[in-house]
Amino acid sequence: MSTQIEVRDLHKYYGKNEVLKGISLKFEKGDVVCVIGPSGSGKSTLLRTLNGLEEATSGEIIVDGFRLTDKNTDINRVRENIGMVFQHFNLFPNMTVLENIVYAPISLKKLNRKEAEEKATDLLDVIGMSEFRDAMPETLSGGQKQRVAIIRALEMDPDVMLFDEPTSALDPEMVGEVLDLMRRIAADGTTMIIVTHEMGFARKVANRVLFTEGGVILEDGTPEQLFDHPQQDRTKEFLDKVLNV
Repeated sequence: MSTQIEVRDLHKYYGKNEVLKGISLKFEKGDVVCVIGPSGSGKSTLLRTLNGLEEATSGEIIVDGFRLTDKNTDINRVRENIGMVFQHFNLFPNMTVLENIVYAPISLKKLNRKEAEEKATDLLDVIGMSEFRDAMPETLSGGQKQRVAIIRALEMDPDVMLFDEPTSALDPEMVGEVLDLMRRIAADGTTMIIVTHEMGFARKVANRVLFTEGGVILEDGTPEQLFDHPQQDRTKEFLDKVLNV
């Protein structure tokens, strides 16, 4: 396996508040990594530093050989290969579903309009949403919006997909359809890093699970290791609470 993302001694401050405290990690090509932990433990901040949405205070982040923390790196070029899916979809409300999907590859000149629309139509077909290609986002359910947001990211053929709590804004019955799509992406070998509170998904789909607490990675292991044989008392306490609700 080849290392796709490397994080070295990453620190992030907001004013005097240190949110990430010297994190070092490697993500290999094809990894499906779920990041779990209590609110405020630095999960989303870590994820957002990996594509430059948050600037590291110190440390290094290397993605596909590009040093994100180097001021001379073209961050937009790096981002073209990193898909990001947010908690609240972030679809453009004034564009149709199809226009939302094709906007980035056309504007970045990755595809011409005909190619982009053909690819988008194929992706919509795959997730059973062909009939919604001309719909406006406001007419969609939360689960439909999130599936569109995911295939909008896939339209760019990213090497890495980052998911920031992609199901937390959804009604419970809509969570399954989004997780099913994510399972299919994982099966295709795409590198995925997922901040999530869906423990069942983390156990079944991830090959690694990270447990964060207070801006550090307390545990890093396989789902079996972390869920069935946690090493840290804090991990055990967290899992007891979330798994026995």
